[in-house]
Amino acid sequence: MKTIALRIDVDTYRGTGRGVPRLCEILKKHNVLGTFYFSVGPDNMGRHLWRLLKPSFLWKMLRTNAAGLYGSEIILMGTAWPGPKIGKHFAGIIRDTMQAGHEIGFHAWDHHKAQAKLMSMSAAEMEHELQTGLDFLDCLIGKNIKTSAAPGWRANAQLLKVKAMFPFDYNSDCRGTHPFYPVVEGKKLSQLQIPVTLPTYDEILGRDGVTDANYNDCQINLLSEERVNVLTIHAEAEGGKCSEMFDDYLSRVKSLGYEFIPLIELFNRVKDSAPEGEMELAEFPGREGVLSVQKKPEFQKNYESKI
Repeated sequence: MKTIALRIDVDTYRGTGRGVPRLCEILKKHNVLGTFYFSVGPDNMGRHLWRLLKPSFLWKMLRTNAAGLYGSEIILMGTAWPGPKIGKHFAGIIRDTMQAGHEIGFHAWDHHKAQAKLMSMSAAEMEHELQTGLDFLDCLIGKNIKTSAAPGWRANAQLLKVKAMFPFDYNSDCRGTHPFYPVVEGKKLSQLQIPVTLPTYDEILGRDGVTDANYNDCQINLLSEERVNVLTIHAEAEGGKCSEMFDDYLSRVKSLGYEFIPLIELFNRVKDSAPEGEMELAEFPGREGVLSVQKKPEFQKNYESKI
């Protein structure tokens, strides 16, 4: 099974305005379709800068050259005043992405809030954030959004229950190994989870000897022919300073016989056979803080502890 399901996260004003058009050009060149998850409300990403006080976050910003990825203007986004509303300014780009054949998903209304304040948000607040963003995006593209992805892979049981109130067919809220139907408080939810199985650029760059020069080699070595690979790229990275690297990655991977599909195609392939599973919050290599991961069965934990 030489398949890669491609997910594209669009987190910022810069990523939408500059990164998405560039990515669409590259994907068209290689005849590849993917799933774009758009953030459509205010870009308040500058508010993340307080996290520089945490050594793990500061180290991540330094090893990935965050200013080069996101642009120096990110320090102004939502700090002194509310950030610009991304969807309002770049409605045409979002529509063009859909018209190019890509699947459109919902990432967030306010990406910073959804990621940084998840643990303190009430169910009503979560519902309001989702409803506000979905109302805007549904109206913008003229049809209901059927998939969502939690910013920063931060999702708890309460968020999953709130999402179950919306007409999503599937979500991509966690990291893991295979698609599954989440069980929350003993109840199987009807919305499939498609975990991301491969690391992102900002997670492995500058760690274990990984550089821009050998990044593609590292990613290709991580591909599996035994299961579906789910890759997340970011409009801010692969649509920006890493665009040539991503272009080369597509060429090399396709020459190895891999096919790229949007997540909706993976959903259609596995929806009737996917097992049940659970999610938990845990630390993750290359990321600051905790995020949602696919919980391993006890027999798998016991087996891995012995090797």
